[in-house]
Amino acid sequence: MNPTLPATLRGLAMSSLIGLLGGVTSRVGAVEPDAAGVEFFEKKVRPVLIARCYECHSVEAGKSKGGLVLDSREGLLKGGDTGPGLVAGNADKSLIIEAARYKNQDMQMPPKKAIPADELKILEDWVAMGAPDPRSAVASSMPVKKVRVIDIAKDSKHWAFQPVLAVTPPAIEGVRNPIDAFIVSRLRRAGLELSAPADKRTLIRRATFDLIGLPPTVAEVDAFLADTAPDAFAKVVERLLRSPHYGEKWGRHWLDVARYADSNGLDENIALGTAWRFRDYVVNSFNEDKPFDQFLTEQLAGDLLPARSVEQRHEQSVATAFLNLGAKVLAEPDKDKLVMDVVDEQIDVMGRAFMGMTFGCARCHDHKFDPIPQDDYYALGAIFKSTASFSSERTGAISYWFETPTGSLDDFAAAKAAELALDAKKKAVSAAVSAADKALKDDARAH
Repeated sequence: MNPTLPATLRGLAMSSLIGLLGGVTSRVGAVEPDAAGVEFFEKKVRPVLIARCYECHSVEAGKSKGGLVLDSREGLLKGGDTGPGLVAGNADKSLIIEAARYKNQDMQMPPKKAIPADELKILEDWVAMGAPDPRSAVASSMPVKKVRVIDIAKDSKHWAFQPVLAVTPPAIEGVRNPIDAFIVSRLRRAGLELSAPADKRTLIRRATFDLIGLPPTVAEVDAFLADTAPDAFAKVVERLLRSPHYGEKWGRHWLDVARYADSNGLDENIALGTAWRFRDYVVNSFNEDKPFDQFLTEQLAGDLLPARSVEQRHEQSVATAFLNLGAKVLAEPDKDKLVMDVVDEQIDVMGRAFMGMTFGCARCHDHKFDPIPQDDYYALGAIFKSTASFSSERTGAISYWFETPTGSLDDFAAAKAAELALDAKKKAVSAAVSAADKALKDDARAH
């Protein structure tokens, strides 16, 4: 992939377009509209443009949505992001007519409601007449469309990319933790006070629902109400954090981020028969209080990490299912396109899950809002493209994901023994069938 090639092609295309636009402008400007054309424009066309278009596309309104202004002849001919606004003499090839006809779902103007049929007819007739336009070639202060140039150094100074710094909590008496100190300080600035502490029954219900997603049992509530020790609530929290339901409750949030499902979705919607292994990996990671950086690293490259045991190696390999989950068009006939679509989806979910940012825009151009140049996108793409996402053994119209066997050495030994025993039984059955068949044939020949 050469990221500079699309830029070169875009440059050639823009040069050609500018040349074409220049020819159209000079050709139209060379012929002044006759009196009938001027009258038609002023009495019929201009009122429609003012009423339906100028609000979003005029110098007077200070707006040029889509890079388009319609209150000057040059602005109309030059058009906006999608090309010239009209082709004089040909309504069917004029973008403003296409938009006004409301037949193209991707190009409908005005955006909220189509213009009346009689007004559309006026515009169509006007373009068919050659689009006579007595207005000046350039509006008095044609707005210039600003092209945003990515400045990584400048954009990286945005507050969202700054490291988290230690902050001294406000000095508030009677609070149990620093978070409460900030809350009370802000409440008091608004003339408010913190609510009274919740009663013990409410407290245990809140904690239990929050941490494991289930209500406390009657016995658990009674035990907490009877416990008058200062650390009674701390003991409840510790018990809940040790519960296997804790990982089930909070692991679900990460499974949503990782687009977990038991099937592929989209065209074939093939069942992911072993996806449950990733689900269990996430649940167990939460229950084990695994360090978050380790949790993320395992999902990106767990199969490349050193392992202390076969079991750990398998666990880390299961974690990489993060990359293969999600909707994918497995029936895509163009296998190269399928690979790049999967790479794009993997980059996208990595950006959203790990950084809270969208990367997908940079597949086609430098990101418009985040400091992500296209070069960086394809640098990431080169890494993900080296990932074996699909099996090379199962070929055909439907592509299948790559799978790695898991299990302990004892599991593999037991599986091998079972496989050998099964083969032996198959051979015994085959030999018995052959013997019976031979005996039947011999008996038939004897009689």
